[in-house]
Amino acid sequence: MSGFDDIVETALAWHRAGEGAALATVVQTWGSAPRRVGSQLAISGSGQMAGSVSGGCVEGAVVVEAMEAIESGAARMLEYGVSDGDAFAVGLACGGTIRVLVEPVGSVLPEVLLEGLCARRAAREACIYVTKLGGAPRLNAGDPARLRADRSGFDEDGETFHCVFNPPLRLIIVGAVHIAQALVPMARVVGYDPVLIDPRAGFAAPERFAGEKILEDWPDEAVAALGLDARTALVLLTHDPKLDDPALLAALASDVFYIGALGSKRTHAKRVERMEAAGISAADIARIHGPIGLNIGAAGPSEIALSILAEMTQRLRKPA
Repeated sequence: MSGFDDIVETALAWHRAGEGAALATVVQTWGSAPRRVGSQLAISGSGQMAGSVSGGCVEGAVVVEAMEAIESGAARMLEYGVSDGDAFAVGLACGGTIRVLVEPVGSVLPEVLLEGLCARRAAREACIYVTKLGGAPRLNAGDPARLRADRSGFDEDGETFHCVFNPPLRLIIVGAVHIAQALVPMARVVGYDPVLIDPRAGFAAPERFAGEKILEDWPDEAVAALGLDARTALVLLTHDPKLDDPALLAALASDVFYIGALGSKRTHAKRVERMEAAGISAADIARIHGPIGLNIGAAGPSEIALSILAEMTQRLRKPA
């Protein structure tokens, strides 16, 4: 699962290998905490780590607690804050406070529950993991409001924690061009699962995108096979209406969270004319970010890729 964080999958693999494993989850924050609620860290019985619950501040202390929890088979709630006497000893000097729930796999987190969670993630199905200290964890289809906001948190009782697992973020790029060569690795680092679409063999050559998923299909066929959802961003980079427009029309009929199209203002004006001729509403046409990317004065493919990723992030995290 190299396309998105595989923290849960890693914990399950360690458990199955007999190493022992625990999941540590940020369940509450105050002040300038370095990671958001729902962030996770997987810890093996030998002290290996995957993910994080802070900016590197308290991971060492959490690993020690987690290894003890694996041995005891019991969950534990941890709290680290700048006001604590040992806060600076573990390094949380950013002025925030975090609570972290540590749950050993097997004794607290049933293997079958993690298997179900991993299967839903692989199938791009949203769900919520519900737990509380001393209680039996479970999965449910989720609260639509929580899923839409992508926000984990406590229930009104202050004891029951809901951890949101939305489908992994996905980036579909039409056009295996120079900009895409910079955008794909950047997007992967941020947490996207990138897919390239380009029916032109010269552009879609595997050596230009080592190890990446490339579909040499016509874009309308490719996006139909992939499916489009609210956790997907579509980026059009070919400049060719024959390639861009079919994928664009499919995206406008879906709930993808971001649509960006490369080209000048003049090129975009012609694109708008084609969409209007196709019967697309003004409101839907306004969803298209064109010219693509935040206006940061980008020069060259790598900086343009950076501006695109920045605009995608803005749209995802600040949609209004």
